[in-house]
Amino acid sequence: MELIQKTPDLSAYLAADEAIDHDHPRVREVAGGLARQAEDSYAYARLAFEFVRDTIPHSQDSGDPRVTWRASDVLEQRTGICYAKAHALAALLRAEDIPTALCYQRFDVVHGLVAVRLDGAWHRQDPRGNKPGVNARFSLGREQLAFTPDHAAREEDYPELYAAPHPAVLDVLKAATDRPHLWETLPAAL
Repeated sequence: MELIQKTPDLSAYLAADEAIDHDHPRVREVAGGLARQAEDSYAYARLAFEFVRDTIPHSQDSGDPRVTWRASDVLEQRTGICYAKAHALAALLRAEDIPTALCYQRFDVVHGLVAVRLDGAWHRQDPRGNKPGVNARFSLGREQLAFTPDHAAREEDYPELYAAPHPAVLDVLKAATDRPHLWETLPAAL
């Protein structure tokens, strides 16, 4: 699949916004700690991915009713669904000047992940969190995402790379009173 950069200006994929608030002190603190452990941008990107995937539980898996959507809140509260975890990873990567896009897949509902720009190309990564049957890994080669769409079942990969969260995603996150309510309102398509 050819990924489509929705915004031609690459600097848009480094910008802070209300959800990807990489200028927030908590994001800067976490990014700084990870950066001190990394010898280069690739190592930093892998560390940031593993940090979000492994230390921030997916709220559906853990049973946490809280809904987070802003990267700093995800890092402070240590919880989030796929979209929120993607916002946190994007913020950590952008904090260290690594262009990062938000991208999506469609299953029963829309699933969120990121694409990181390294070695002159975009590479999708899924920080959702592993569990039995899910084994996402950081890779610049063959994708190792949490889920693979079954095209016969009308599941799909959306090729678009967004500089900011898709409005349909951000609106449901912001409107949710808790995770069970969020689950009832997740977008089925973009």
